[in-house]
Amino acid sequence: MQSPKLQRAVGMIDNPRSHRVRAVAKLARRDARSETGLFLLEGPQAVAEALTFRPELLVELFATPTALERRPDIAQKAKDADIVVEFGTEQVLDNMADTVAPQGIVAVCRQFPAALKDILSAKPKLIAILEEVRDPGNAGTIIRAADAAGADAVILTGRSVDLYNPKVVRATTGSLFHIPVAIDLDLESVAEKTKAAGLQVIAADIKGADLLAARKAGALASPTAWLFGNEARGLSDEHYALADWVITVPIYGHAESMNLATAASVCLYESAFAQRSA
Repeated sequence: MQSPKLQRAVGMIDNPRSHRVRAVAKLARRDARSETGLFLLEGPQAVAEALTFRPELLVELFATPTALERRPDIAQKAKDADIVVEFGTEQVLDNMADTVAPQGIVAVCRQFPAALKDILSAKPKLIAILEEVRDPGNAGTIIRAADAAGADAVILTGRSVDLYNPKVVRATTGSLFHIPVAIDLDLESVAEKTKAAGLQVIAADIKGADLLAARKAGALASPTAWLFGNEARGLSDEHYALADWVITVPIYGHAESMNLATAASVCLYESAFAQRSA
């Protein structure tokens, strides 16, 4: 038997061109997100993570009846959080979403960037700083990797991609709701305040020393803020000056280069291993 909340939501949204549907779809655009303070959440996995960890952020939740039948856990979590699930046709859900296949579940959430002072006051041991990381897939994957490695936070400078870009949100696969993420900050200020909080800054760049040298020196066991730069240009000389170490992930095979998100994952896990071993 459906909960009273779900029963009240049985009225089907069936017009894919309705104002309601267009208002949700507009959140794929940065100007709409900036104006409303909202963002788009697509797919059952991301919605389930939001309902589990930050249900107070959900403003609207839409699903096809079939999709909700496939995910009774989402229906139960929505009921527990007193959130109305509004039903729509598959075409309505497709029109709301940025992705081609939202799998019948879409939500609208409030943006919730973390404050740098709150991150640093919690005495973090591992942070990822993204400077001018423009590719949404890279940014989202690094947030996911930081979450997996047990990092305390991620910081996106103002020159990086918008955190609430749908492609970034999708690439985090729900980790966005697990780890604090600060945005729109100046790198020089972040580096200064991070060092004042007792963390070393390690810049990851192809021009740096071999990662093994830092490992052998025991540097990776210290509280660390890893700094990752632009996919094409990397970091500048000015950025190097902000760092205590500049390190590169060595390539032992014949690959021309390593994807930024892959290299960042290696760096974050190297610190996680070293800190836990210590």
